[in-house]
Amino acid sequence: MWLLDVNMPRQLKGLLAEFRIPAETANERGWGTLVNGELLKAAADSGFSCLLTRDRLFGETAGRYLKGHPVFSVVIITLPQVRASQFLSSFKEAWANKPITATPGQVQSWQ
Repeated sequence: MWLLDVNMPRQLKGLLAEFRIPAETANERGWGTLVNGELLKAAADSGFSCLLTRDRLFGETAGRYLKGHPVFSVVIITLPQVRASQFLSSFKEAWANKPITATPGQVQSWQ
């Protein structure tokens, strides 16, 4: 299961479901106020395998925490920050060209 950081549109959860990827949002879990390392630990400890975020600085923090959670991955989404409907359209188009392949123990960028 994938977790969407608070900076990701919540509607992305439905689009991921179309791709057969179960997802939840950090806010749904009550994790909206957790900072990067705390969020990664909570997600990994709860059985999530991947976190999607737009926070480019997350990678700096996540590297340390991934050492303790080698099956977890972080994907930094680099698509432009636009309205949710435009973002979802861009996400779907980018996915059609190259789906996200979450690599355990890694922080990676995707667009």
